[in-house]
Amino acid sequence: MHKLVWLIVLVLAGAAQAAEPAVKREAIEWCDIWMPHSTEHALPRVLLIGDSITRGYGKEVERKLEGRAYVGRLATSKSLGDGALLEEIALVLRQNKFAVIHFNNGMHGWDYTEEEYGRAFPQLLALFKQLAPQARLVWATTTPVREGKELKLALRTERVKARNRLAQELVAKAGIPVDDLFALCVEHPEFSSPDGVHASAKGIAAQAAQVAASIAAQLK
Repeated sequence: MHKLVWLIVLVLAGAAQAAEPAVKREAIEWCDIWMPHSTEHALPRVLLIGDSITRGYGKEVERKLEGRAYVGRLATSKSLGDGALLEEIALVLRQNKFAVIHFNNGMHGWDYTEEEYGRAFPQLLALFKQLAPQARLVWATTTPVREGKELKLALRTERVKARNRLAQELVAKAGIPVDDLFALCVEHPEFSSPDGVHASAKGIAAQAAQVAASIAAQLK
């Protein structure tokens, strides 16, 4: 009888582990949190969530909205599908109250399929609803990936498009406006740096201008 009980316990434990999605990490993981004016409260607070693209335009957005909002950022290599992403975001949301959250996630986590990405996206929206119900949300599309000396669109851009489509369907249902950074950059290879992923100085300026405008519209 005891052997049967232990067998059932082992089977159930194995089934529980199998049901948990596998976490797929990159060789190097990082997180950059920047919260300026943390002791001041005269202006509304804005949070930029994203990756190194967001970190690239973050300072310029902060400068453009100076005097209108305090602009912080959470840039991370964690991707949708990895519960650690939600933990990092929750850490910031629990410590601050934001008027606007401008968010993107799609450039990392390539070991996750687009189906897994789509299934994980609602968890992010649910976290915002739980911990920042007062915040106005703006979702930014993931920017294109380029390759070669001519910076032609890379095959990975097709995956970016697929993820953008999945996310756009979900944010549309939730009534969340879209800041289409993909459309801004797709016809402008000069907006890309030589690595084909990050933005050039021109790209950063263009992205920052559009992001700041999309946030300013929500602050009104």
